[in-house]
Amino acid sequence: MAAKKNNQSNSVKDINYYKKKFWRIFAYSLLGVLAFFLFASWGLFGSMPSFEDLENPDSNLATEIISSDGVVIGKYFKTNRSQLKYSDLPKNLVDALVATEDARFYEHSGIDGRGTLRAAFSLGTNGGASTITQQLAKQLFHRGGSSFLPFRIVQKIKEWIIAIRLERQYTKNEILAMYCNVYDFGNYAVGVSSAAQTYFSKDPKDLTIDESAILVGMFNNSSLYNPLRNPVGVKNRRDVVLGQMVKAKMITKSEKEKYQALPIALKFKLESHREGTATYFREYLRDYMKKWVAENKKPDGSDYDIYKDGLKIYTTIDSRMQLHAEEAVSEHMKNLQQQFFIEMKTNKNAPFVNITQAETDRIIMQAMKNSTRWALMKEMDKSDEDIIASFKVKTKMRVFTWKGERDTVMTPLDSIRYFKHFLQSGLMAMEPQTGNIKAWVGGINYKYFQYDHVGQGARQVGSTFKPFVYATAIEQLNMSPCDSILDGPFMIHKGRHNVTADWEPRNSDNRYRGMVTLKQGLANSINTVSAKLIDRTGPEAVVELTHKLGVKTEIPAQPSIALGAVDITVEDMVAAYSTFANQGVYVKPQFLSRIENKSGEVIYEPIPESHDVLNKDIAFAVIKLLEGVTETGSGARLRTEGGGSGDNRWTGYPYMFRNPIAGKTGTTQNQSDGWFMGMVPNLVTGVWVGCEDRSARFKSLTYGQGATAALPIWGYFMKLCYADPGLQVSKSEFERPANLSIKVDCYSRPAVVKDTTQTDQNTDEFEL
Repeated sequence: MAAKKNNQSNSVKDINYYKKKFWRIFAYSLLGVLAFFLFASWGLFGSMPSFEDLENPDSNLATEIISSDGVVIGKYFKTNRSQLKYSDLPKNLVDALVATEDARFYEHSGIDGRGTLRAAFSLGTNGGASTITQQLAKQLFHRGGSSFLPFRIVQKIKEWIIAIRLERQYTKNEILAMYCNVYDFGNYAVGVSSAAQTYFSKDPKDLTIDESAILVGMFNNSSLYNPLRNPVGVKNRRDVVLGQMVKAKMITKSEKEKYQALPIALKFKLESHREGTATYFREYLRDYMKKWVAENKKPDGSDYDIYKDGLKIYTTIDSRMQLHAEEAVSEHMKNLQQQFFIEMKTNKNAPFVNITQAETDRIIMQAMKNSTRWALMKEMDKSDEDIIASFKVKTKMRVFTWKGERDTVMTPLDSIRYFKHFLQSGLMAMEPQTGNIKAWVGGINYKYFQYDHVGQGARQVGSTFKPFVYATAIEQLNMSPCDSILDGPFMIHKGRHNVTADWEPRNSDNRYRGMVTLKQGLANSINTVSAKLIDRTGPEAVVELTHKLGVKTEIPAQPSIALGAVDITVEDMVAAYSTFANQGVYVKPQFLSRIENKSGEVIYEPIPESHDVLNKDIAFAVIKLLEGVTETGSGARLRTEGGGSGDNRWTGYPYMFRNPIAGKTGTTQNQSDGWFMGMVPNLVTGVWVGCEDRSARFKSLTYGQGATAALPIWGYFMKLCYADPGLQVSKSEFERPANLSIKVDCYSRPAVVKDTTQTDQNTDEFEL
């Protein structure tokens, strides 16, 4: 009996001993875990984000370029990521994300206890335990995972701590938006905004349920479920997401079946600075922003970074008008290029015309030295002889054609000649009253031709310079468009206006018309009239007025400038002509509306610049002169429908405009440059066409004159603009000043005119 009692007593002692040991171990373990959490939160196992870091996580945000009508037309980025607010996310995407990634997202505070226990007991075979908040923490602060178990445990605990802090700092909606903004979807698309554009070419708000399900499926593993590489896997994963949405009662079973029956339909477009809309403008803006960040600092004195600070650059460009301009340039240049290739087939030195072999060799050598191949081989310490020899070896390459890129084999030397065949173009459209640039097309294809023919390239303007001479004459000599002047032989003798030899300008058709009005003189681009006017005003007065009109080019004070022997950019020409349309007030071209930081605060707003140049009466008189060009002169084909010489390349003809149009064609010597400047009351557009090298050109005026080379782009562009009522491009008369003191109504405009450009086609060619 005593032995039995002793055994019971020992059993009780053993139980108590193990109880105490258990609770001691439990307490120490609990304290250890708590200490581990504390040490982790204090940063003893690696730094932890501060509250300031949580408020401003270090995440690269692309700078967005936004048009005046609210469209993102481009980005500058190292990481292609744009910031979205929760309100910008489509509901179907949010529903799919929560249903698939974290069904109890709205119930927990960063850590899902139930999910964690489930994952622990199933050893992860029954799904992971990471909540959306934990995944966000990992994306923001611990992207790189570790395969070493102890380090992985430390990382997981740190994710829990950060997740709890994030839940305290942000609302559930803000956490969802942040997660959607930081996830990397591959193909340089970070965040839902970039992913929607990259894979579907649409804004997030326009995503359909099945498209949202595809993106949500990629949250699991964007490399594995990449729709370009694994369409079958992506479809299966999409169907899983749709199934989860049914479980969460976010869509019906019939909706799920409908969307599961759909194929994976992508509209993939890799965002690149070399492709897309307004490419030339975006590069011009990039150069401007480099200077801007050097002159404008953040409040803390540090520099802005346009590639990661998430700036929003609001521009004056209208995305609709920009697309119309690009279409007009593309369609006409494609058409005109066919004719150029036809002409060059019989030219042994194509595309160059009437130049010596030495001049040709100089052009080709300069092109070789400007090439990437030359620069790379120079870095490798190759001799000039070795480099030149490499240009004669055939190699695989991809070249530009108007039918799309083409893979071919040719020598780099042949490729230089090939690319020099291509006609280039520059177009800029601007509101004359505000100076807001609405469209900017610097060339035919930025990927292959980076030179910007709007902002960079100054080219000889030909007869489009003549309105500056006429404006000076009206101002200085009190002349009117209806005053008469003799079109006859004329000479400025040596010594007058500092000419070094007798100068006798001739009309290119070698005929004289006798007495003509100034309006007739400009409409028919009569050289002797322009020469007589500059002789009376003096070249200095013309140069002074031209500079007041905004032309920055250095202009020689010589009589020959009256015929357009001056190099000016498209941008400056548009600004100058806009002064006439704006009643004599020059407004500096403006391409920026404002710049905002990533928080939406305005950090820069440009101040418009303007000054008076001419009084309203003189400006209106010049407008009436320019209207004559499109009524009976070299621009009359804008109104005709009968065709004419070379009309197979009048892209978009007939244009059949009936509204007032002020315009001027221009063709330089030997057809190296073709111009058209066109104006309606609220839009001034300048167009230039020519080859990169001035010696590459059409042989005759039929296709080389401005009326054929450049005017059709303007006509095509304006037809598109008028067909787009949202643009509200004016068809009204130019505003007539009250109490107009200058006679401008010389004769009434006929309702229908016959295009005489084919018979007077030489009127734009200047003879010196």
